[in-house]
Amino acid sequence: MTTIFDRPEHFAQDALRGYAAIYGRYVKAVPGGVLRSTPRAARKVALVVGGGSGHYPAFAGYVGEGMADAAVAGDVFASPSTAAVARICRLAERKAGILLGYGNYAGDVLNFGLAAERLRAEGIDVRVLPVTDDVASASPEEHLRRRGIAGDLVVFKLAGAAAEEGRDLDAVEALAKHANRRTVSFGVAFGGCTLPGAAGPLFSVEKGRMALGLGIHGEPGIAEQALVPARDLAALLVDRLLAERPDGTRKVAAVLNGLGATKYEELFGLWTHVSARLESAGLEVVLPEVGEYVTSLDMQGCSLTLLWLDEALERLWRAPCETAVLTRREGHRLADEIVDEAEADLTLPPSSEAGRQAGRRIVALIGALAAALSVAEEALGRLDAQAGDGDHGQGMARGSSAARDAARAALSAGAGARSVLAMAGDAWADRAGGTSGALWGLMLRAWSNALSDEAAPEPAAVADGARQALEAVMRLGGARPGDKTLVDALVPFVETLEREASAGQPLDEAWAKAAQAAEAAAVATASLTPRLGRARPIAARSLGHRDAGAVSLALCATAVGKVLARPLRSRNDRSF
Repeated sequence: MTTIFDRPEHFAQDALRGYAAIYGRYVKAVPGGVLRSTPRAARKVALVVGGGSGHYPAFAGYVGEGMADAAVAGDVFASPSTAAVARICRLAERKAGILLGYGNYAGDVLNFGLAAERLRAEGIDVRVLPVTDDVASASPEEHLRRRGIAGDLVVFKLAGAAAEEGRDLDAVEALAKHANRRTVSFGVAFGGCTLPGAAGPLFSVEKGRMALGLGIHGEPGIAEQALVPARDLAALLVDRLLAERPDGTRKVAAVLNGLGATKYEELFGLWTHVSARLESAGLEVVLPEVGEYVTSLDMQGCSLTLLWLDEALERLWRAPCETAVLTRREGHRLADEIVDEAEADLTLPPSSEAGRQAGRRIVALIGALAAALSVAEEALGRLDAQAGDGDHGQGMARGSSAARDAARAALSAGAGARSVLAMAGDAWADRAGGTSGALWGLMLRAWSNALSDEAAPEPAAVADGARQALEAVMRLGGARPGDKTLVDALVPFVETLEREASAGQPLDEAWAKAAQAAEAAAVATASLTPRLGRARPIAARSLGHRDAGAVSLALCATAVGKVLARPLRSRNDRSF
């Protein structure tokens, strides 16, 4: 159980502050992450890595000479927000482009991908590197659909070494992708992990048994079997990975990784059998590592990662580095540079009284939405736990509350409808984190593009914003109808809203019918199985249960519809 904390919701931030205070010789704390504190070349590719908290030493422990230049940290098991990723990238950038590294999880893909798009629009060359090493999550033919687990350490070590040598962004990206293709991992769990403040673990393993093919966010394994002696466990781990050994490979880098509650002595004993089995397969093991490199809070278990070495990869694996988690040489230098953490003050565009009136309406809508999600938090969490990590209710409540506060602040600063909604979206994504945070932040941001700060929106504009929101979610999230996601509720909502608005229906009536369509579609997701995200490898567990994302979207649509049905005292028409 995760025991030591003040407030569960502050666990990640408190841990990050403490880490940066202890390891100031390697890192400098910035909001939402850390930057490298040792000197760097004036012109160098910046390797920025990140993901949810709860995995220490991933990802802050990877920052230092010869590895990453910065790390972005989300809440526990939740992706950092788009805004946080972009902010830290701007601080880390050294005029030679950025490589963004993260595990291949839906929330990370969305938030890091969105951040890359924003930075490219600012003129910064950014490439993305999702690590895909978990052999249990997809077949070799679907390598790019695999999850990222302890292979993060290996891939980021090599990418960092290439960047430290002064290679350009094209070369660093190519090398990193080559390393990712040749990195494989497989793990087992003996017990689940417990989120700070939670009453029990996210999953449990029956005494005397172990789960095979675990994830690092509390996802249970894909199968279970009886516990075996260390020798047999080593054979299970090694043989599963040897099945993907490239022809002609004679050397391998190996990382035996503890998941948080497995003692180092256990890992050391297991390593004797792992190394013997690798050697018996004709492989020379180069600079092996045994310890904790990608954990899952207090999960009991371990994973084995292998990197099939060629000459270029071996040289970079051996290259010097100096971080809190991995050292290839002694000594370090402190940085003389001072990082400017301040971001430019936000300048609001001009607004009219009509635009501000519409902004007040949006504040009321988001307030109602946040209240509804607060009431439904536990129910949404239980629904999400059927085949996920059970954090959907927390994330939605946290994100909507932040959106409400940001919308109020924007309105007080004189913002009109478009700016109020856009700033609410950014705050939602920044605070909620994870997949749902990224999607809702993206939706509100895209929706705001159809509005104006100087006029109240007509029903057609609101419907157009809904269409833009849907297209953005499908484009960047990759979901399609039938994948068992919020898209299954969003599509009928948008189509109904468009149809009713085109027919000349007032907004409140058009919205009410659209909300009804979303509710019916959310109910229908119970018959679907997920084709995306963390639930995909254990899709059968979701059958018969509604999708939490679709349910929460329908709930939000209904809450907004109730507010729209209340006429404004100053409104002379039935638009907004």
